[in-house]
Amino acid sequence: MAGHSKWSNIKHRKAAQDKKRAKIFSRLIREITVAARQGSDPETNPRLRLAVDRALSSNMPKENIERAISKGSGEDGGDALEEIRYEGYGPGGVAIMVDCVTDNRNRTVSEVRHAFTKHGGNLGEDGSVAYLFSHQGVLYYDEQVEEDALVEAALEAGADDVVNHEDGTREVITSPEEFHAVKQVMEAREMVPEAADLTMRPATTVPLDEEGGASVLKLLDWLEDLDDVQQVYSNADFPESVFQEAG
Repeated sequence: MAGHSKWSNIKHRKAAQDKKRAKIFSRLIREITVAARQGSDPETNPRLRLAVDRALSSNMPKENIERAISKGSGEDGGDALEEIRYEGYGPGGVAIMVDCVTDNRNRTVSEVRHAFTKHGGNLGEDGSVAYLFSHQGVLYYDEQVEEDALVEAALEAGADDVVNHEDGTREVITSPEEFHAVKQVMEAREMVPEAADLTMRPATTVPLDEEGGASVLKLLDWLEDLDDVQQVYSNADFPESVFQEAG
């Protein structure tokens, strides 16, 4: 999600995730396992490096991480896990993408479809909304970071752009390939981001009023709570009041 309320969205999501530590661990293990199929060395596998970083920041024990890497790389058996992306629309025409890792495609599509239907949305065909998003690295900074210094450091580090929002927060945008390099340079310059991730970033957003925002937020929260769901992306632009109501 993007727009002036992007920072509120991040804080809301983090608070919600902190309450679901066990589920987050399961999700992280699946991501590490799948990422390790592309190579068991985080230094040469950017996706695995990001998954391991997420796991470490969530205080996952290192032995759990190593076990997931071994399983994914084939050293320790391996689960029949499949990656699937579902696309659809929520209330107000908000575009939504749902990335899943599952061992049962029928179960997963049934649960995802039910979530959309229950909350006034509809599941679409492959490609129905994907064209609205691009795969990018994003580093998030709050309003306390000096703008000129941030822009200069980001561009020198190899970032593609710096986006300023109405609430004073900023996003440093990178290509997926340059994400880790840019993040390392920014941190070395003592500009540690409040959050950083590889994400599907919408080209445009859909502004929502309080009622519409509450409806979309319920759908996104329901989707994120499904066991097989790894990531949920949307182009919703929420009013601040929606997050205040959500607590």
